[in-house]
Amino acid sequence: MAEHCLVLASGNKGKLREMTAMLKPLGWEVRPQSDWDVPDAIEDGLSFVENALIKARHAARRTGQAALGDDSGLAVDFLGGAPGIYSARYAGEGAGDRANNAKLLTALADVPELERGAHFYCAMALVRTPEDPAPMIAIGRWDGRILEAPQGEGGFGYDPLFWVPGQACSSAQLSPEVKNRLSHRGLALRLLVEQIEEEQGG
Repeated sequence: MAEHCLVLASGNKGKLREMTAMLKPLGWEVRPQSDWDVPDAIEDGLSFVENALIKARHAARRTGQAALGDDSGLAVDFLGGAPGIYSARYAGEGAGDRANNAKLLTALADVPELERGAHFYCAMALVRTPEDPAPMIAIGRWDGRILEAPQGEGGFGYDPLFWVPGQACSSAQLSPEVKNRLSHRGLALRLLVEQIEEEQGG
């Protein structure tokens, strides 16, 4: 089967490995936008879907290839959906995971367990051309709650604070295999693969 090239609008090596594993059997060669020296897009959308589309269209425009963008983050019910699209910079531009987690714990200080519901979201957008009027969109959601203190050394971002119902541990304590099966990103990617398979005729 001849391979189609798909540009990943990210330089994240973990995402590249994951998407390559799932899309290669469908005849897609996934390459990072850095192969074309594409700079990061300006993410000025108001939702995960908008930012995913901005990234995908930016990469497609710069490379002339089909492109896949994704955007993800954490939404906490008590905080009205914050930090949301600002998850990576919740404590300020350039803030690291430790600072972001500390700010979240401060914001939820004294909030009872039943009111600490939270959801990880991931939106993926695949465009065939920069102006594609019908992009493929897939959204994954992972429900949990925010702990009162970090647990676990694995994962990244808010994983040590995200309690996973049914697993009796935080996201940071899951094995990579289990996390990929349950996570918002894993779900979104599987939904996207289903759309690609349907377009290719199964």
